[in-house]
Amino acid sequence: MAERPSNLFAERTRERIKQQACGKLLIDEECYHFTSDDLTDLGEIGRGAFGTVNKMIFKEGKVMAVKRIRSTVDEKEQKQLLMDLEVVMNSNECPYIVQFYGALFKEGDCWICMELMDTSLDKFYKYIYERKQQRIPESILAKITVATVQALNYLKEELSIIHRDVKPSNILLHRRGDIKLCDFGICGKLVDSIAETKDAGCRPYMAPERIDPERAKGYDVRSDVWSLGITLMEVATGLFPYPKWDSVFEQLYQVVKGDPPRLQTSYNGMEFSQEFVDFVNTCLNKDERERPKYGPLLEMPFILRGQRSHTDVAVYVTDILEKMVKDGITEFTTNQPAES
Repeated sequence: MAERPSNLFAERTRERIKQQACGKLLIDEECYHFTSDDLTDLGEIGRGAFGTVNKMIFKEGKVMAVKRIRSTVDEKEQKQLLMDLEVVMNSNECPYIVQFYGALFKEGDCWICMELMDTSLDKFYKYIYERKQQRIPESILAKITVATVQALNYLKEELSIIHRDVKPSNILLHRRGDIKLCDFGICGKLVDSIAETKDAGCRPYMAPERIDPERAKGYDVRSDVWSLGITLMEVATGLFPYPKWDSVFEQLYQVVKGDPPRLQTSYNGMEFSQEFVDFVNTCLNKDERERPKYGPLLEMPFILRGQRSHTDVAVYVTDILEKMVKDGITEFTTNQPAES
């Protein structure tokens, strides 16, 4: 059946993706004309409330992740889809954000063709700590930090948006050494550098100012800086930095009223550099007024060390992925669905 736009998607989205949806893929600066018949489905690699993510191969031999989003999504979900499309279409110049190849409509559903990554940081670090009882080297953590901060800074400076869902599952890795941010469905537009919506994102990683009902004002990119700090502490230590919450009220009390997590150079039998400790603890300042934005973060010694480092991320990631296969973990390929 011929591809056609879904009536559920806003007119501005149809206009914005008209070039891609009419059957064009732009991969590695090469433009290809295609239809869904040119894509061979290699199986599902992700699933969410909006639809599925499948690994597919284009007839030219190009492998990609294809988000197949159902036409039956509601108005709230439509808005999130619009945001995800808008971000990926405008971010191909950033090497730290997953690349957009093209889109088409088939029987009312939207197919979004994107760069295929090998695994998420969430699956990656859990395998290393839980199955191998090892740690991610700090040199790799530095590269992950540089890539994530650069991606977030690009969103802020070039697109005037805030991610609002920074967490390990939204940071993707590739065996060639690439580290990229994904999942932009709940990004928020910044008006005078301030966002207001309170209920977007994964609650465990939310900054205090986002979950405190007594704070009527909006929040800015520093809320993502907090989420980055939580993410880095979790990935570095192998454990989420807060104890398990039994209720939203318990989370509210611990995050808003309690002391913030603090990393130390000697932490649960692990050793960390002072540069890394300072960076994480700076991100986890409860007072957002004292928490830096991306400019000062990019000047911190840990970031500068990561930028100067010649650590071969590709060799490390490939080695871990091969060990996962040997251990029988073959379903580690993922590109996150467009949802929180």
